[in-house]
Amino acid sequence: MPAGEEDAARSFYSGVLGLREVPKPANLAKRGGVWFEGGALRLHLGVEKEFLPARKAHPALLVKSLPALKAHLAAAGINVVIDEPLEGYERIYVADPFGNRIELLEPVDGRQS
Repeated sequence: MPAGEEDAARSFYSGVLGLREVPKPANLAKRGGVWFEGGALRLHLGVEKEFLPARKAHPALLVKSLPALKAHLAAAGINVVIDEPLEGYERIYVADPFGNRIELLEPVDGRQS
């Protein structure tokens, strides 16, 4: 993420996606960035001086109730992108405030492995 954009990260990752912010260890906090958790998920956003968004490489996050999440994202003004099918999953893509691609997917059989 770009330097100084922690509030934008909080707005998106906590406010929209519902992840909980967790404190960074004191020795790492001075570098900026922000960390989030949700269930088994641990997501660390670090600051890059010459930031370029990850538009191809991306995390894929397993979610529950993808249709409801899609509606929530649309209501929040987040552009939802539908891509080619992936066997066994329903999936969408979104971009965080910095342009990083994020895949949100739910197994079609409802299992969360």
